[in-house]
Amino acid sequence: QNIKNANTHAAQVVSEIPSTHRLCLSGTPIEAWVALAFFWALGLTVFYQFFTRYVLNNSASWTEEIARYLLIATVFTGATIGVAKNNHIQVDFFFRFMPDWMGRAMGTVVDVMRVAFFATATFLTGQMMDKLGNYKMTIIDLPMNLVYGVVMAGFAAMCLRAIWVARIHWQRDYTVLQR
Repeated sequence: QNIKNANTHAAQVVSEIPSTHRLCLSGTPIEAWVALAFFWALGLTVFYQFFTRYVLNNSASWTEEIARYLLIATVFTGATIGVAKNNHIQVDFFFRFMPDWMGRAMGTVVDVMRVAFFATATFLTGQMMDKLGNYKMTIIDLPMNLVYGVVMAGFAAMCLRAIWVARIHWQRDYTVLQR
């Protein structure tokens, strides 16, 4: 009976929470889920490293290298979220003092340069992968191109998100700083 009352009370409390405060993950981009998966894999790897080093007193040699690569994967997939939200570092100070037409022109230049940068980085990472060939990781017998492949996928996703953000800016006639 107490459990039934507790469940009824919990349902009542949840129904009283305004809909603006409820957790909704439907708008979470795929990049966030991928970054979260890499982050959890990194956390588990570091925990395993800690456990083997300090509890078993016999450190697993592969954990440090894999943790480094998982951190790289987390950063490059997570950076895509920053591009999608237009949160990356930018200089907004001068946009406040520019005429509107100049601010829109400069905003367009920034959007085009951002897309060009990420496209170039994607291309150059692909070239790097070609040059590496069959180069293996230091401790693990896996190709180093796995790591560079994740980096290239991150740059490609950032390029696509930058195009998406630029399109939104052009449709809304926004400058880089939304006045």
